[in-house]
Amino acid sequence: MSRMTVEEYLARPEAVRRQELAYGMVREPAALSYDHQSTVRRFRVLLDRHVRRLGLGRVCVSAVDVVLDRERALVVQPDIVFISHERESMATDRVCGAPDLVVEVLSAGSERHDRVTRLAWYRKYGVRECWFVDLLGRTVEVLDLSRGQEDGARTLYGGAVPICSHVLGPFAVRTERLFK
Repeated sequence: MSRMTVEEYLARPEAVRRQELAYGMVREPAALSYDHQSTVRRFRVLLDRHVRRLGLGRVCVSAVDVVLDRERALVVQPDIVFISHERESMATDRVCGAPDLVVEVLSAGSERHDRVTRLAWYRKYGVRECWFVDLLGRTVEVLDLSRGQEDGARTLYGGAVPICSHVLGPFAVRTERLFK
């Protein structure tokens, strides 16, 4: 398979399945499970309610293309993205730049890719915060990427503890509620 530019990737017909362009190569992960999609939907509804109530910006669910690096042909489709009002101009029919927040619901087949490869991309290109949602552990790991540090601040939430985000402020929903 030959390398593809971002323009070629974006000019293709819309696809039903998630895809990403990793340095010019199209990657199509396996189909997502019912639990994965249900969790994404639940998170989106609760995040959107919080964001709208506080007037913070916009929440969007995959599949939406996020162009992290046009020159290096890097386009990803996180499960959920949040764009603050201050950076709203980057979001039209796709997101051109780093979202303020990305949420990745971990799956057995994608966990390593999400935690290593995608996290490195998010950190490098300026995503401010990343959440990893662990369906089996019923936890949410919040990573503060705003300082650009390799380790960054990591906080694990579970049970009755509400998630706290430096991007969204106190998210007054108990973590366990996100997994019902």
